[in-house]
Amino acid sequence: MMALAHVTIVGLGLIGSSIARAVQERLPDVTVTGHDASSEVRAAARTLGFCDVVADDPAAAVAKADLVILAVPVGRMADAAVAIAPGLRADAIISDVGSSKRGVADALGQALPGHLVIPAHPVAGTENSGPAAGFATLFEGRWCIVTPPAGAPDEGVAAVTGFWQALGAKVETMDAAHHDMVLAMTSHLPHLIAYTIVGTASEFEEVTESEVIKYSAGGFRDFTRIAASDPVMWRDVFLANRDAVLETLQRFNEDLTVLQQAIRRGDGAKLEDWFTRTRAIRRSIIEQGQDDAAPDFGRKH
Repeated sequence: MMALAHVTIVGLGLIGSSIARAVQERLPDVTVTGHDASSEVRAAARTLGFCDVVADDPAAAVAKADLVILAVPVGRMADAAVAIAPGLRADAIISDVGSSKRGVADALGQALPGHLVIPAHPVAGTENSGPAAGFATLFEGRWCIVTPPAGAPDEGVAAVTGFWQALGAKVETMDAAHHDMVLAMTSHLPHLIAYTIVGTASEFEEVTESEVIKYSAGGFRDFTRIAASDPVMWRDVFLANRDAVLETLQRFNEDLTVLQQAIRRGDGAKLEDWFTRTRAIRRSIIEQGQDDAAPDFGRKH
C-alpha cells in the first residue's frame, strides 16, 4: 500500500477538523497541513492546534501532500480544486468527504485532469459545525464509502481505504451512482423531512399563537437536531443529488399516502403491520453497531 507521510485537508469545519484530530491521534507520524478559505477559520484552527501547519494559500497547502482531502460543501468542490491545482504534486491523491458522489467526481475530474481522484464519503457527523466542533473519535465504527472511478489504480484505492480504516472507520467500496441512491434514502430524505417538519411547526406556531415549540415531545425534538445541520452543506447536497432525492421523495410520498388512507379508513391492522416492520429496522441498526440501545438515545440528563 502507498505510504502516506503528508496529508492536507482543505476545509476545516466539523469533518475536516475531525480528520485532522484523528490523524494526530491515530497516525502521529503523518504531517497534517490545513487550509480554509475563511481567515477566521484558519485563525481558529491555529489556536486549536489540530494541524501541524495551517496555510493561508491553497496551492501552498498541498505542495507536499501525498493525499489531499477536500472537506468543503459539494457546491464548492470545483472551486476548491481549481484553487489547489497549481500546487499539486503529480502523484498526489485527491479525495473528498462529500455526501453526493457522481457530481463531485465529475467536478473534480474536470478541474484536475490528469490527477488521481478517488472520492470518499465518511458517513458520520453531528448537527454542529465549525473547527471547534470536531473530535478525533467521530469516525470510529462508522462507515466510509469509497467510490473509485473506473480504472483507478489498486494502490491508490488501497491508500484511501487504509487511511480511513486507520481513523477507525469501516470501509465499503461502491459505484458512485449507487452510493447517491442509497444516501438519498438513508440521509438526504430524512434531512429533507426534518427541515420540513420543523419549518411547518414554526409556521404553525406563528399562525395559531400556540406553544408547539415549548411543549416539544421527543419525536419533534429529535427532528430539530437533524434540522440544525449546516444549511449551506445541505443546500448543496440536495442540488447535487437532485435526481436521486426526487426519486426517493416520490416513493416516500406514495408510502405516506398509503398511511394517510389507513388512518382515514380506520385500518389499524395496516398501521400496526407497518409500524412492526419499521421497528425491526431500528433493532437491526443497533445490532450492526450504528447506534446504541441506551434509553432516550443515550442522552445524559
